[in-house]
Amino acid sequence: MSRSYEEAYRSSIEQPESFWQEQAQRIDWHTPPTEMVDSSNPPFIRWYQGGQTNLCYNAIDRHLESRGDQLAMVWESTEVNQTRSYSYSELYDEVNTVAAMLKSLGIESGDRVLIYMPMIAEATFAMLACARIGATHSVVFGGFASGSLAKRIDDAQPKLIITADAGLRGGKTICYKPLLDEALNLASHDPGQVLLVNRGLDPELTWVENRDLDFASLAERYANIEITPTWLDSNHPSYILYTSGTTGMPKGVQRDTGGYAVSLAASMEYVYGCNPGEAMLTTSDIGWVVGHSYIVYGPLIHGMTTIVYEGLPIQPDPGIWWHLVEKYKVGVMFSSPTAIRVLKKQDPKYFSAHDTSSLRTLFLAGEPLDETTHAWTTDILKTRVVDHYWQTESGWPMLANCAGLEPQPTIKPGSPTWPVYGYDLEIVDDTLQSQAADVKGRLVVKLPTPPGFLSTVWGDDERFVKQYFLQRGNDWLYTTGDYAVRDSDGYYFILGRDDDVINVAGHRLGSREIEETLSAATDVLETAVIGVKDELKGQAVTAFVVMQSGIPDGDNARQAEFKRLQSHVDQALGAIARPSTVHFVAALPKTRSGKVMRRTLLALCEGDPVGDISTIEDRQPLDAIEALLKSA
Repeated sequence: MSRSYEEAYRSSIEQPESFWQEQAQRIDWHTPPTEMVDSSNPPFIRWYQGGQTNLCYNAIDRHLESRGDQLAMVWESTEVNQTRSYSYSELYDEVNTVAAMLKSLGIESGDRVLIYMPMIAEATFAMLACARIGATHSVVFGGFASGSLAKRIDDAQPKLIITADAGLRGGKTICYKPLLDEALNLASHDPGQVLLVNRGLDPELTWVENRDLDFASLAERYANIEITPTWLDSNHPSYILYTSGTTGMPKGVQRDTGGYAVSLAASMEYVYGCNPGEAMLTTSDIGWVVGHSYIVYGPLIHGMTTIVYEGLPIQPDPGIWWHLVEKYKVGVMFSSPTAIRVLKKQDPKYFSAHDTSSLRTLFLAGEPLDETTHAWTTDILKTRVVDHYWQTESGWPMLANCAGLEPQPTIKPGSPTWPVYGYDLEIVDDTLQSQAADVKGRLVVKLPTPPGFLSTVWGDDERFVKQYFLQRGNDWLYTTGDYAVRDSDGYYFILGRDDDVINVAGHRLGSREIEETLSAATDVLETAVIGVKDELKGQAVTAFVVMQSGIPDGDNARQAEFKRLQSHVDQALGAIARPSTVHFVAALPKTRSGKVMRRTLLALCEGDPVGDISTIEDRQPLDAIEALLKSA
């Protein structure tokens, strides 16, 4: 019998220990926990004290008897036109081989292994092998600039780095090895060993003697060796993941082991409504938290088939994702609004060219889903499209329309719906007083934070406390850094980062509110709104707009569109939110995870240094905007 959202949520907030004790039965424990939660040293929360388990064992070993022949992982690459499939038994063999390789190189429980790789099967094997032997992995998005990579090497201090000669993106070769070599020249820390997957993509590949090791040769030597899983304390750090877009010293989110496994196992059923044995397609990268949680660990823990995709959403044509849905009868898919907006520019025929009837739900996250894109996607796919909200820090969803709990609430476009079980959310003002319905404020989480939440900032407990928490009397509040509002039905709407709030003549406006309004205007495809310094008003609303029909041709046409959009905002939000400036652009600069680089746009507008842009997807939109602003 299905569980009701109301009962699950109330139980998780009012009786968190008993609720999470029940969820702990979803995974296998070598030693059951003796204490559900230790919150004696807030804001540090420790779940499943005394328990011992292993992420890799829960993702692979425990499924061998019942589903050893079932497809566990498929690697599909439209970059090299290859497909490789692995049953749970075959995945077990591959991961054990890599685990044996790591052990031969002296990697032990507690050591760090930095993974700097493209979306290839070996990257997933490496993550799971680290988990198997208790090494803490730190995956850095492939193609990161050398300076940024060096900072992460110095912070994590890995004993080994695993990389590849190169990756491909849209047919363009990105050579990783030279970037890594330069990063190691810049870094203070010397890991001493580099394990390299040679894909044959870099004809000028060079090897450093006595440091670089060939992955294939070692794999051949250690094939067919089984490595017993290392049983780890529940709060053993499973991985470090550096948040994207950081400037200065990177911030490593540290995740536990037991709580993470439990939270993912529960979310696969309750949030995503997934069934063991079916396929899940998540179009992220393993370098981001979505890839960790819902490409690698979550689907495998739940006994599903996970699809690892290397390629663009429009390569070889804009129907590739729907081809994969049809081919593997995907039941649940996870992508981003940004990716859908890319597809929205394409011919709709690519959506209808494939049978997507197996797809029950398309989940989107990473940027708020605007109403126009939601309506378009729902109409063209004829499936349930669900916005949901979470962060690298949370590890799994905080706000969602839970597909596995009943009844599924009505979707309100623009809202990720209600708090997920385990998250006691509140909206507060600047004095930390709770806000009533329809009053904007800062989104915070009351303790205890649930299992799977970040444990601390790697190597810096003080930064963890200062960066993320506020005190209200004796209570601690985790601050999401986002500005939000809750309506009278309990639906939450994310209005943008709380430091993105625009202050116009004393009125606080969420950038997301204005973006949502502009996106609803006819012919508008995508927008980014920032507040630029203004001597009179404090800040002036400045919008960057991508039109479906392209940049208006000529000054008169641009002026007419500018006036039309101003009027549209006037009618929806009032004159105070009216953009003072609208820049019509061909594309917005985004990170490789699909987030619009608003702070970079603000720096350009105010003549400040743009800082670290190593996460940028494509320099061309940024260069075009910089030229536009200089000519204005």
